[in-house]
Amino acid sequence: MKRIVIALFAAVPLLAHAYVGPGAGLGMIASLLAVVGAMLLSIVGLILWPWRMLKKHLQTKSAARERTDS
Repeated sequence: MKRIVIALFAAVPLLAHAYVGPGAGLGMIASLLAVVGAMLLSIVGLILWPWRMLKKHLQTKSAARERTDS
């Protein structure tokens, strides 16, 4: 039991003395924004993909209909 308590105290520090410089902090923020932006763009792409395919399908149908009408 005593070993478990010691291991838990060693695994979870109560106070961390750390410094993140401005370069590392800005790099982390830029990386986070890039990941979030990529996720949002992929979601938007997945949502808009069926609409683009439908639009393309309708345009080819109307173009074929115009060729047969003339």
